[in-house]
Amino acid sequence: MSTTPVRQSRLPRDERRKQLLDAARQVFVDHGFHATSMDDIAVAAAVSKPVLYQHFPGKHELFLDLMDTQVDLLESAVSGALASTTDNKERVLATIHAYFQFVDSPDRAYRLLFDSGLNNDPDVAARLEGLDHRFATGIAEIITADTTLSREEALLLGHGLAGLMKSSARHWAEQSGEPSRPDLATAAELTSRLAWRGISRFPKER
Repeated sequence: MSTTPVRQSRLPRDERRKQLLDAARQVFVDHGFHATSMDDIAVAAAVSKPVLYQHFPGKHELFLDLMDTQVDLLESAVSGALASTTDNKERVLATIHAYFQFVDSPDRAYRLLFDSGLNNDPDVAARLEGLDHRFATGIAEIITADTTLSREEALLLGHGLAGLMKSSARHWAEQSGEPSRPDLATAAELTSRLAWRGISRFPKER
C-alpha cells in the first residue's frame, strides 16, 4: 500500500490531528487493524511518518482514539432515542432506528467497533463491554419504572434487547448492496416489532 506521501502545508495542530484521524479511520475501515501500518496511515493522510508520530505514539493509541469517537456517537444516538418519548412502543422503535442509522453511515465507521479483529484486546474489550452495559442499564431503568420486575430482572432483559439491536443491525449492515435487503425504516420496524412483542407482555407497575 505504501507510496511516497505528498508534502502538505503546515496546519494548526487541531486541524492536523483531525486530518490524521479522518485518514486513519478510512484505512482501518478498509483494511482492518492488523493489516494497517502507520506508514499506510501517513500515506493516506499525505504526511510524513514523523508528523504522524507527533500526534499519536502508535497505531494502537490512534485506533482507540477513533474507537472512542464511535462509542460516543453511538451512545449519544441511542441515549437520545431512549429519552425522545414516554411512549414505550415508540421508544423501542426510535432506539432501534438510531442503532440502524449508526451502522448505515457511508464511511462504515461502525466496523471500528464491531469488526476490528481486536475483541481480545483488553482496551477494546473494556470499551465494548462498557458500551453494552450502559445500553442495557438505560433500557433496564425504563423497564423497572414501568413494570413489576426487579432491577436485576430488568437488567437481564436490557442486555437481551441490547444484544438484539446489535446483532440485527450488524447483520443488516453487512448485507449492504444486496438487492433483497430491506431499507433502513423497514429493518428497524421489523426488529422493533420483535422486541416490543417480547417486553410488552410483562406486567405493568401498579
